[in-house]
Amino acid sequence: MVPLLLVLLLALLLFGAGFAVKALWWIAVIVLVLWLLGFVMRPSGSSGRWYRW
Repeated sequence: MVPLLLVLLLALLLFGAGFAVKALWWIAVIVLVLWLLGFVMRPSGSSGRWYRW
């Protein structure tokens, strides 16, 4: 019974980690798109970035 519970716990942990990694990938893609849009949509007449940091 204990090995079965350990396997189920491991499967649950791996499923949670896989979901977290997939969510982090989507967040990384969104941040990359926003960063690239910052170079395209610069204020005219300014050589700086559109964000302050």
